Amino acid sequence: MKEIPDHHILMAIKDLSLAARRTIDGFMTGINKSKVRGPGLEFSQYRSYQPGDDLRWLDWKRYARTDRYYIRESEIETSISVRLLVDASRSMLHRDGDFSKIDYARHLAAALGWLAHGQGDALGLYVFQEGEVYSLPARKDAQHLARFFHQLEAIEPKGRLGDPITYKHIFLGEQKRELLIFITDLYEQNDEISRMLELLASLRHEIIVFHVMGRNELEMNYGVYDQVEDLETGQRAAVSREQADAYQERMQAWLSAVRLRLLDLQISYQLMRMDQPMDQALRDFLKLRQ
Repeated sequence: MKEIPDHHILMAIKDLSLAARRTIDGFMTGINKSKVRGPGLEFSQYRSYQPGDDLRWLDWKRYARTDRYYIRESEIETSISVRLLVDASRSMLHRDGDFSKIDYARHLAAALGWLAHGQGDALGLYVFQEGEVYSLPARKDAQHLARFFHQLEAIEPKGRLGDPITYKHIFLGEQKRELLIFITDLYEQNDEISRMLELLASLRHEIIVFHVMGRNELEMNYGVYDQVEDLETGQRAAVSREQADAYQERMQAWLSAVRLRLLDLQISYQLMRMDQPMDQALRDFLKLRQ
């Protein structure tokens, strides 16, 4: 019997917090952990504990002496605010094998969220669907991480992404450093994703796009099926092996155009194929958050 790749085993885990922990544990064994830093570089001072502070930075020895809670602060704060933006339009229901794009997006967001939380970063989640956005503002406490996983598990794709102007206010007014991670298949009807990325780029945050695609749509390999349906419009198109060469030329031209457009906007880009592990995405995240 052919051994199931670890990636597929992880994708089959329904508990996203467990899947995320196992993904990150496996990833961390393959890199130099000393290069991965949490909040702060050098101890500076104590301050009184405030509700919502990360309990990992409590000084328990000082508590034993004074019976009061104190947080160890650092001279150089390295934590940042990380927002996970998830495309939950109907096209994310596209399946390749046992999993859909939204399955992959959930697990990728969960792994990135777990890694960000371990770095001491504030973590937020923004889910786009039906012309609206569900927002979970960025925080860094353990209870917030549990809410983050719960909302990821609850995502049910529907409709299309709306006009960016309707949720522009969510991304305005932030003065702190932010890393925005957009997980999407980049399928759009009226340039709504392109316009959203232009808006986010204009706010001068660091942005990375993880472009989720199935091997079957990249290679136009749909087995015995001779038609495909656009999940957002309901339109159908015939497919055949005779079209494969022309289809792949158009696909590669589109992917090249996407990369160039995002490069012009100074947005990092990574194509994520659903049958491949998420290690490269985790490396890209660590590189950008430095």
